[in-house]
Amino acid sequence: MNTLSAPQPRMMNPQQGTACPVMITVDRDKIYQWIIELTNPETRENALQELSKKREVVPDLAPMLWHSFGTIAALLQEIINIYPAINPPQLTAHQSNRVCNALALLQCVASHPETRSVFLQAHIPLFLYPFLHTVSKTRPFEYLRLTSLGVIGALVKTDEQEVITFLLTTEIIPLCLRIMESGSELSKTVATFILQKILLDETGLSYICQTYERFSHVAMILGKMVLHLSKEPSSRLLKHVVRCYLRLSDNPRAREALRQCLPDQLKDATFSSILSSDAHTKRWLMNLQSNLETASVPDPRGMPLHSQ
Repeated sequence: MNTLSAPQPRMMNPQQGTACPVMITVDRDKIYQWIIELTNPETRENALQELSKKREVVPDLAPMLWHSFGTIAALLQEIINIYPAINPPQLTAHQSNRVCNALALLQCVASHPETRSVFLQAHIPLFLYPFLHTVSKTRPFEYLRLTSLGVIGALVKTDEQEVITFLLTTEIIPLCLRIMESGSELSKTVATFILQKILLDETGLSYICQTYERFSHVAMILGKMVLHLSKEPSSRLLKHVVRCYLRLSDNPRAREALRQCLPDQLKDATFSSILSSDAHTKRWLMNLQSNLETASVPDPRGMPLHSQ
């Protein structure tokens, strides 16, 4: 029987905070069998569960999934099958767990350099957007949104222009902004990370700062998040929010607007306790404040950031 020695995942030592290698050997024949079983509705659920557990220790799982007959269609069928359960919201924990296992495999495909481009060309992320539209606060829906955001997050981690271009042609920005405003802390963090990665791309920054409406929507949501964080602090969420503000300040017209609308909590000592233990966020906030104090230089490109 063929076996595959997988890369060693890292297990955190809770006492020392160090990573310890864990040796895992994956039965290659079982991987092949589970992939075959994905195309059979009667054996799919177990195959989804087993493959989702192994996705991080089988380096070529993504190409295997993409190039095996009927596999991607089976994963999409899992997604489509629960559309009726999201409106009206009737999603059960079992349904959520099952579709999230399918989403985990799609995230594997989205993360792999051999399959990422064809994944986008097939417009597969669009199948996930209905899940991001949901607003139910129950655990099954929250898990579904978070796992769906994870697929988009895996795409933007690569900093590839093709990914940003695709996302800008879809409704991902307003969907992320909605979750940033009303989601759980973890969902807010992933959604803000996605927005941050879009902003860090020159095309993304230009797109968001092109009109007053786009910029003001982003600035309004970020401002609400700062106000919420002042009451319920979160170091990791604050880091992404500050980074978004800093990137916006790189645009001359946005910088002018931020001088007027930057929340007071980012100007005073509201977050001093968090910043004292987070050097990166502290430095970004200092850079942001420095940018806003810099003399204004007119930007001849595009329309000004004021309402027409």
